[in-house]
Amino acid sequence: MKKIVFLTLALAAMAFGADNVQPTELESMNVWIKAFSVLAAGLGLGVAALGGAIGMGHTAAATIAGTARNPGLGGKLMTTMFIALAMIEAQVIYALVIALIALYANPFIKFA
Repeated sequence: MKKIVFLTLALAAMAFGADNVQPTELESMNVWIKAFSVLAAGLGLGVAALGGAIGMGHTAAATIAGTARNPGLGGKLMTTMFIALAMIEAQVIYALVIALIALYANPFIKFA
């Protein structure tokens, strides 16, 4: 895991540091804000997707276990599971919306 993180940071440093133009101080700050916005959007969406996947797995496992114990409640448990899965997926979609706002409509660029 440490090797992957180190490789990612090294490649990101090379990608962002490849510019030879000397920007003004304001442009330099905007570049940093954009770079960290991309990093934050990627990490935030990745963590949200990871948490959503874990939550969906636990939800499905609990539904299967409940249906195995009492097959008569299978329909009700399935309905409840689909509602829970929709709510979990909504949280991931909210993270996607926030990531897209950070990337394309970043409110912090005008303050730099």
